[in-house]
Amino acid sequence: MTRNKPIRIRNLIMLTLAGAINAIGVTLFLAPVQLYDSGISGTSMLLAQLTPERFSLSLFLILLNVPLFLYGLKRQGGRFTFYAIYTVAVYSACAWLITDVLPLDVRASSPLAGTDLLLCALFGGLISGGGSGIAIRFGGAMDGIEVMAVIFARRMGLTVGSFVMLYNVILYIFCGALMQSWILPLYSILAYAAALRAVDFIVDGIDRSKCAIIVTTRPEEICAALSTAFESGMTRVDARGGFSNTYQAMIYFVVNRFQVTKMKDIVHEIDPLAYITISEVADVFARNQSAPGAD
Repeated sequence: MTRNKPIRIRNLIMLTLAGAINAIGVTLFLAPVQLYDSGISGTSMLLAQLTPERFSLSLFLILLNVPLFLYGLKRQGGRFTFYAIYTVAVYSACAWLITDVLPLDVRASSPLAGTDLLLCALFGGLISGGGSGIAIRFGGAMDGIEVMAVIFARRMGLTVGSFVMLYNVILYIFCGALMQSWILPLYSILAYAAALRAVDFIVDGIDRSKCAIIVTTRPEEICAALSTAFESGMTRVDARGGFSNTYQAMIYFVVNRFQVTKMKDIVHEIDPLAYITISEVADVFARNQSAPGAD
């Protein structure tokens, strides 16, 4: 919302899609069979079940999420807060349309999966997770608990992921105790796991890049060979052995998972004693996006 960070129409279109997708996953698959989403969305579903009909899922989504996003305004910034509130508003509106306006009966079973808890958990989790992933990818959020995790996790000595997981564990325990059944919370955990995989797929993509750090005494030959084979650059850092005190070099090189074996073969053919570590990277940003590495 600032001059340096204007609201983008493309982001609003994708966040609208994200809210609609999330509503489909929750209202057509999870809510009809009393499975629970994670975070504030799951809390809203539980409260909607425990209160009179006039207190709907859509109402609780707004009442619980918006104050959390506004509380995190200073920490997260105006544009993120606007995107997040907008996404939740779309999610809430679409949930209301599906449950109260469209000619769909979602009171006791899923229109698509019936009362099959496994199908509802898997597809509900995947679809709602897909919506959450799109929201994250385009600068917003679907759930205020993530904002609270960023603000309070460190104060509690937890990571953001641990904070969210702890909240969800407590939520599912409450659901089981209040509903006097542990079957539905257990299936809800399955839905949560499916949603996490969907979020990872949307945010990080199906094929994460791999970062290779190569420690070698023959950096010129290895750099030349890798550059020729993959037509990409790399970063070289001079170094010394910790015990031998001999000259070595560290080469930082990014490849995809299909190129890892070829890269290792090239390196070890030149320097059989080269030390290679491989780790995943979530994103690669470079001026030339066609190249997996950069000079």
